[in-house]
Amino acid sequence: MDRHIPFERLHNFRDLGGYPTRDGRHRVRSGLLYRADSLGKLVPGTPDWDRFLALGIRTVIDLRHPWEARSRGRVAPHPSFAYHNLSIEHRAYDQAAQTADVDPGPYLAERYMEVAEDGTKEIRQALELIADAKAPLVYHCASGKDRTGQLTALVLALLDVDDEVIIEDFTLTERATPRLLADWRERNEGRSPTWPAFGRAPAAVMRLYLKALGSRYGSTEGYVDQALGMDAASLAAALRASLLEPSG
Repeated sequence: MDRHIPFERLHNFRDLGGYPTRDGRHRVRSGLLYRADSLGKLVPGTPDWDRFLALGIRTVIDLRHPWEARSRGRVAPHPSFAYHNLSIEHRAYDQAAQTADVDPGPYLAERYMEVAEDGTKEIRQALELIADAKAPLVYHCASGKDRTGQLTALVLALLDVDDEVIIEDFTLTERATPRLLADWRERNEGRSPTWPAFGRAPAAVMRLYLKALGSRYGSTEGYVDQALGMDAASLAAALRASLLEPSG
């Protein structure tokens, strides 16, 4: 199933609706929660912009560093939605410059654990916004893969979606990889990234990250309780109340 919503300038904009809970009794509502690559690529007055506004999104969460939003652009202001810049990554790293011998699974899973422990304040704020949202919401980073993938994993886990489904959702970025690579080459005078895994989303990355999170905190709920200082049960209940619907 291709969950990508077609845009000319956006390559990794996806609806998280339809994913089932472990018991099969509920599924994520469609048209409420979106994940995306950088919305700074949207240009007002274009069909892309009109398509974006037609989704009725009321909250935009930009997970990038403030310097990324300044240098590459943020989503244009509009009275229909509120914008929040919550940089969950505190230690920037250059994926494109990695060498061919770097295995993306362990390398990215380790970076994700750094983000999970450095960005607790911003991750907490993002989860609160999602739990409180009463209308469509989108969160994004640069490619819609890493930081966006981490937040998606937390939300889906708290909604009681199976790990294998979470991993499968992560890998869907692979369908956008050629266009993400083309964008990178355009920004870098036609050069290609040194790292062959740039823009890729192999299942091993998310599988290892979820395993590391479980090893360190016992579970996703344990991470929310211990690292984020939130009541995981209350947060999960709020997310489920707003984002789940009966299956069938």
